[in-house]
Amino acid sequence: MAKRDYYEVLGLNKSATKDEIKSAYRKLAKKYHPDVNKEPGAEDKFKEVQEAYDVLFDDQKRATYDQFGHAAFDQAGGGGNPFSGGFGGFGDVDLGDIFQSFFGGGSRRSSSQTGPVRGNDVLTRVRIDFMDAINGTKIQFNHTYDKPCPTCNGLGAENKSDIHTCSKCNGSGVETFIQDSIFGRVQSQRSCSQCGGRGKTISNPCKTCSGSGYTSTKEKIDVTIPSGIGEGQKIRVHGKGERGVNGGPNGDLFVEIRIKEHNSFKRDGNNIYLTIPISFVDATLGITLDVPTVYGVVEVKIPAGTQPGAVLRLSGKGVKDVRGNIGDQYLEVEVKTPTNLSKAQKEALEKYLEAEPKKESFFEKFKAKFKR
Repeated sequence: MAKRDYYEVLGLNKSATKDEIKSAYRKLAKKYHPDVNKEPGAEDKFKEVQEAYDVLFDDQKRATYDQFGHAAFDQAGGGGNPFSGGFGGFGDVDLGDIFQSFFGGGSRRSSSQTGPVRGNDVLTRVRIDFMDAINGTKIQFNHTYDKPCPTCNGLGAENKSDIHTCSKCNGSGVETFIQDSIFGRVQSQRSCSQCGGRGKTISNPCKTCSGSGYTSTKEKIDVTIPSGIGEGQKIRVHGKGERGVNGGPNGDLFVEIRIKEHNSFKRDGNNIYLTIPISFVDATLGITLDVPTVYGVVEVKIPAGTQPGAVLRLSGKGVKDVRGNIGDQYLEVEVKTPTNLSKAQKEALEKYLEAEPKKESFFEKFKAKFKR
């Protein structure tokens, strides 16, 4: 059966960041791990998730996959073995989590954390106009997230007295048992089946949130975009990320900025580039023009004899970024040649040719370079 696209396996698009890849992998690996999920096909899904992560988290493998797809690994086996490369495929995932999944104890941190745990950060992208990125603006968008229940303040119970230490795990959040394996008798730990690893039980759940401690809410988020922000830069909105665990605080929301192209200005870092058209007469004689910049119009003198493609620099007329650095604006001169001359114009040009000193033409000088 044909392999599924690796991005589809992890539920991501091709522009996913490494943090998004890691987060998606962690969630799916925990969901389908054979020691946790006993449903038919869970082990195959776990291997599929691990294989996708092994390729996409490695920058070189990902670039190869983006260009050639699965065919790039069919012979080399770079993506065929879900555990190829030793533990390298796990990137910066905590290996303690992996060992705990297989053997229970021995991890650096328990998979059941009974204390408050902060939620994960989340990422969203917004697209703004070119000039709004230069001058700064304010935006507003809808964002849905889980926030601490306003009734119980995240406790999940009607009153603190309704929260009790779990009688099955004595508040540890884990159950310990012995099992036989190829390594002999191994002591393992799993999340407590009674409290779900929280170490606490609730006798009278909050009626607003049904004991979860959180309510889903759709909220309008206001974000101030600073002047000079660049493509791909992120703005942090505190407390609007994924919900915490056991009453822990929410993670943060990161707003990644994407900037629309302008129809005339081009931006490269803090520098601005603009092409200005002038007539061949103005290029020959010189002219003073009112030229637009991202901060308004400035007077620019085009010197006599300016050649097509010449570049003029306007110092300090580029973007002032969020750190206070200021770029320049560069003007590329595009000399326009008229196609429909009037009779008077043609006569004037003919008189110019008659008055021009008899000497080797520009093209004759060019052609002479090819003579041996």
